[in-house]
Amino acid sequence: MDPQIISDLIKVVGPSWVLTAEADLLLYSYDSGLDRGMAGAVVLPKTADQVARIVGILSRQNISYVARGAGTSLCGGPVPLQNSVVISLTRMRKIGKVDEKSRDVFAEPGVVNLKLQQALLPWGLHFPPDPGSQKACTIGGNIATNAGGPHCLKYGVTSNWVLALDVVMPGGTPTRVTVNDPGYDLVDLFVGSEGTLGIVTSSKLKLLPIPKFVRTSLVSFPSIEDAIQAVTDIVAAKIIPATLEAMDNTIVRSVESFIHAGYPVDAEAVLLIEVDGNDLSGLEADMEKIKSICEKNKSSEFRFAGSEGEREKLWEGRRGAYPSMARLSPNVLVEDGTVPRTRLPEALKRVKEIAQEYGLKVGLLFHAGDGNLHPQIICDERDVEKTRLVREAGHKMLKVCVELGGTISGEHGIGIDKKDAMKWQFNRETLSLFRRLKNVFDPGNLCNPDKKIPLVGKTQNAGKVQPITGELNPLGFETPEDETRLIELVTHAAKYRRQIGIQGSKSKFRVKENFTIITTRLDKIVDFDRGNLTVTVQGGALVDNVRKSVEAEGLFLGVAGGGTIGGTIATKSSVAPPLRDLILGMKVLLPTGEIVNFGGKTMKNVAGYDGAKLLIGSWGTLGIILEVTFRLQPFPCRELNSERQKPFVFKEIHRQIKKAFDPGEILSQRMTILTDDDIKIIWAANESAMKKGLDIQKRGDKFWVD
Repeated sequence: MDPQIISDLIKVVGPSWVLTAEADLLLYSYDSGLDRGMAGAVVLPKTADQVARIVGILSRQNISYVARGAGTSLCGGPVPLQNSVVISLTRMRKIGKVDEKSRDVFAEPGVVNLKLQQALLPWGLHFPPDPGSQKACTIGGNIATNAGGPHCLKYGVTSNWVLALDVVMPGGTPTRVTVNDPGYDLVDLFVGSEGTLGIVTSSKLKLLPIPKFVRTSLVSFPSIEDAIQAVTDIVAAKIIPATLEAMDNTIVRSVESFIHAGYPVDAEAVLLIEVDGNDLSGLEADMEKIKSICEKNKSSEFRFAGSEGEREKLWEGRRGAYPSMARLSPNVLVEDGTVPRTRLPEALKRVKEIAQEYGLKVGLLFHAGDGNLHPQIICDERDVEKTRLVREAGHKMLKVCVELGGTISGEHGIGIDKKDAMKWQFNRETLSLFRRLKNVFDPGNLCNPDKKIPLVGKTQNAGKVQPITGELNPLGFETPEDETRLIELVTHAAKYRRQIGIQGSKSKFRVKENFTIITTRLDKIVDFDRGNLTVTVQGGALVDNVRKSVEAEGLFLGVAGGGTIGGTIATKSSVAPPLRDLILGMKVLLPTGEIVNFGGKTMKNVAGYDGAKLLIGSWGTLGIILEVTFRLQPFPCRELNSERQKPFVFKEIHRQIKKAFDPGEILSQRMTILTDDDIKIIWAANESAMKKGLDIQKRGDKFWVD
């Protein structure tokens, strides 16, 4: 590393906090996975201002850098490549004042997850995400990988609990983004981005009261297959425990020999089940139903934790699974695939077949309630050939997850290890869009380079325009009967650079473009997976119709209001519970005529950027929502209301995102720069016109017209 650069960094943080000795660099060259690199230097800032100054220095010199927390990552995310400078955030450990009224708190990225939980205890609050490594992992790392943990079956993943982020952008500019910002949802784009878009220096986190009552049990089974079937049956019975954790005998024996948690070593598998809440009678009733389901699946013992101490010991065993396995061999490869819960039995069968094929000792650990598999394969990286086979077997297991409709990463991230595997899950078009989004934030590719998104060639559809069949409607609109016709219309518009507008049932807004595509005939329920608690619907489906369909099965969709699904998402007109917490996946038609996919049918998915959330509140400017997959609940949502969102200021970063989706400016240009007064005037006029069934025709470059 250039001595002048080192000198400049020392001026920012002091000589004690810039490391260049080979021994020090080696300590930051790896994480908890198998990938290795080497840093050009390590710098440990104490404040957000120092982070900004460090990034500014490195950016001006075209030097790449990578943010790092505790190094508990399992896929090489914080491993330095290209002689990158490691920016270690572990000194940034401040926890802000807890706001009891709004139930939130600011925390710096170096705060250890467990330390945050302990700090919140006096207020009777907790931060729901609780990764297995919570004794060591940091909040910054949790945000980078959108971490989940055992309790996310009931409470969701990190993105559901992040309200705002302070971020140092590539180049060194600090900024703050919040979930209530007008414009595209940048918070969800940063969460799970693995530090490839910027460095988080603080986060505003939503909190929950600690449940009054908790019931925990350890259940023994004669086989891991029986345990997994019990899990699927419990959820199919419309019971949502706080946790449903499954472990096979290999894990059980390993844990018991190390932690002595009281696990039955003669059981072929165990389930750790926990229910919590404020209604004791309801919890007891749920646990009785769960016990009955377990007995039907051949459980041999159903043991309740008799005290808080016993409960803590059971959880110490579960959280100690990885270190317990690490005692058996120098290295443990922990894979992290997720499948729709109903496909767990098949996934288990195929994972075991792969382990047998390669002759590997594999411990099977599952966040079974949310379909997250963590096969743990012991190895010794000094045996190069054996390690290669272990990696190969692990990737085969991930490929099984994709083949079963799941993802290659539920919560650990992509990093180096699974970057090429992204090609199994996403088409060229989607990967190219991810790359364009990366370039919007980091055009120099200096911010954690060569991670997460593989390089791909030109998209298969680039330059290929489907011929239009028949004439365009001379009245200036068309309601296509299927996706094929919709794609024809959009590709025709792209070829002739004709601007189009997208509209649903007109309940939310009208468009001003000369040609309008109306989506109301694309109104099918594509997939209703009752056992997995998901529904996939076309964008033109009416919200009321979808809600009625799922409620007929005793399930509930927490989307409020009328109109179409696509229109509701595009205008962000259903706000409680937040749409961002309900959408699992999305299929989108880009203005280029290409189809991209985000997410899927699993609630845990950190493969790629969360592009689906960018469509929330996008007002038809990024793409056409073809299909959406929602998470359902087995009970009514208590927070349901509809709130119209005002138009918003289109900041430069939003312009660039718009360009990444729509380089030809084919879709509506509705979002332009407005002053606050403009917003008030136009919105009031538009509200009045909508009531009268009229369109507003407001001229001038500064305004959009509904």
